[in-house]
Amino acid sequence: MTPPDYEYLRKLLKDHSGLDLSADKQYLIESRLLPLSRKCGLPGISELVQKMKGGAAPLIAQVVEAMTTNETFFFRDKVPFDHFRDTIMPEIMKARASRKSIRIWCAAGSTGQEPYSLAMSLKEMSAQLAGWRVEIIATDLSQEVLEKSKAGIYSQFEVQRGLPIQMLVKYFKQIGELWQINPEIRAMVQHRQLNLLHDFSQLGAFDVIFCRNVLIYFDDASRRIAAENLYENLAPGGFICLGHTESMSRISPLFEVRRFADAIVYQRPKGGVHG
Repeated sequence: MTPPDYEYLRKLLKDHSGLDLSADKQYLIESRLLPLSRKCGLPGISELVQKMKGGAAPLIAQVVEAMTTNETFFFRDKVPFDHFRDTIMPEIMKARASRKSIRIWCAAGSTGQEPYSLAMSLKEMSAQLAGWRVEIIATDLSQEVLEKSKAGIYSQFEVQRGLPIQMLVKYFKQIGELWQINPEIRAMVQHRQLNLLHDFSQLGAFDVIFCRNVLIYFDDASRRIAAENLYENLAPGGFICLGHTESMSRISPLFEVRRFADAIVYQRPKGGVHG
């Protein structure tokens, strides 16, 4: 891969996904795009770049999908899901008691482990949520990972990462060497393809947004755009949960900080007027 090829790919990935690669990530591109090059019958990345420059839109989409990070597992980091169950949901239920309706958005939901972790958490709260309407929207840039999420089928390795054994037994069915999450849990999650850098006002307002381990891959300008968009889609009093290495305070002054002993979450001021 030549330096001009690398610069072309860096710009293309930033423009299409917000992914901001530093100058020393050639190895990452090579490890992810060489298999795609061979799959397309091309000898290397330079030939892949030439084909994209010729206007091959489907190929550009494949390159973006191959490069976007999809690392995820059930109940990742555990603490955010504990706070979701023990603090966030009780506060939201109290605030929304008159309408008995809650909307949750899992941004960059990848292959489904995070939105389904939220769905299982809510299923465990069925008694408290009797009579409530709860909606979970999972979005991702990649249509390929969304299809995997919709199917809800995972390997033994995937279900062993973070998923409590009692939930595996309770909410999954074994299919040969694979496991499929039960239809009742899959039905709790709606899937939509979405780019966090584009307008997503059509999604409407949410009471809780999980946008974890996404903004770290953006540059500062893209982070600010995403933060402002997320703010506009968060209802007054609503919560946003980021990854443990991410800080909204360094990106945007719009959110209030809620500090717990072991975590920080962010909240849209209750007096704010939803835009």
